[in-house]
Amino acid sequence: MNILMMTNTYLPFIGGVERSVETFTEEYRRMGHRVIIVAPAFENEPADESDVIRVPALQHFNGTDFSVQLPIPGVLSVALRDFRPDIVHSHHPFMIGDSALRVAWQFEVPLIYTFHTFYERYTHYVPGDSPALKRFVTALATGYANLCDHVFAPSLSVAEELRKRGVKNSISVVPTGISVERFSVGDRRGFREALGILPDNFVLGLVSRIAPEKNIEFLVSAVKRYMEKNSRACFLLTGTGPLQQSVIREFEEEKFKSRFFYTGTLVGKQLVDAYHAMDVFTFASQTETQGLVVMEAMAAGLPVVAVNGPGIGEVVQNFKSGRLLERKDVEEFCEALGWVEGLSRQSLLEVKKFVRNAAARFSREECSRRALEIYSLLIRNYSRSDRSHNAWERAKRRVKAEFDLLKNMTRATGAAMGESSMESGGM
Repeated sequence: MNILMMTNTYLPFIGGVERSVETFTEEYRRMGHRVIIVAPAFENEPADESDVIRVPALQHFNGTDFSVQLPIPGVLSVALRDFRPDIVHSHHPFMIGDSALRVAWQFEVPLIYTFHTFYERYTHYVPGDSPALKRFVTALATGYANLCDHVFAPSLSVAEELRKRGVKNSISVVPTGISVERFSVGDRRGFREALGILPDNFVLGLVSRIAPEKNIEFLVSAVKRYMEKNSRACFLLTGTGPLQQSVIREFEEEKFKSRFFYTGTLVGKQLVDAYHAMDVFTFASQTETQGLVVMEAMAAGLPVVAVNGPGIGEVVQNFKSGRLLERKDVEEFCEALGWVEGLSRQSLLEVKKFVRNAAARFSREECSRRALEIYSLLIRNYSRSDRSHNAWERAKRRVKAEFDLLKNMTRATGAAMGESSMESGGM
């Protein structure tokens, strides 16, 4: 099978979407399929990429780490002529997502869209952030989902939310899988010694993009409060983002300075070792669609203390895998951390066994097999459809693709303006 992955963000940028694209691509290739990834050009992108097509892009959009694709008509048509995809998988509903729709129409193949992001919760990165802009991106993503042949939701709660928003197309719950075996074994002692973490320290940990949408401000407040109460507690933070310097300043006070450990972004074995150096994984983001880092932490045997949110409640069970809190409350979060620290040896072993078993349900092999089954079914059904192959019909299909994109944009604009008569999801 020739699979085309199309994404607005990819390596060297590291986040949930990038890891999803990378994970599925590696598994598909391991199973004998050919995959080409289309992504914007990034500064410091890998020099030895295989089957990756980079398209020109503006770097550091609005001061962020993201790049924005430049519309270059015809570039992909030439690059993909010999590849001829059997299926196109879009990971964003705009920019390269628009190109994905055009490519699928050009090659007359099914288009799948994975809903990775609640975009209205990220509009603070765009000048002119407003309620109207949030309505616009919500309607745009919903409408795009209805232009595709099938939609992947990373979790059941996301699938349910998409239905509420007006997605009428078929939806399958297909999480991004994790390498369960890889995260199961790490060098706890060596990693802690390298950073100067004492053997009896109780390590609160977080692996995350350090950004407002991850609810970092609340989490830092809760962690600091717990560290004030408990001199054994320290904080291990892994990741980068626009708030990293602000967070580092939060721990410059003398009472915190020697118990705060910041590593920046880690990958490979270092990332696995970082998880194993922790005693509890802390998480408060309300913008997730799956919570990939939570599953990685659980695969490493870590109890989790998290605030409930999309996807999180499907992997974290209160008092079994740690603590799942229904609201953002600093004192409740501290109480939950204390509950984990106070577990007896036997109780802790039971929690560790539970989280590892829970994480095993999300193995990358199983998730990839599920996705490929859906691909195959879509391709079979698509090939049976009555489609004319003459030049006039192909031209009409391309015009329809452009018209559908324009119509979706018009509906999203109407939603932003509050025009109730314009449904963002319906076709």
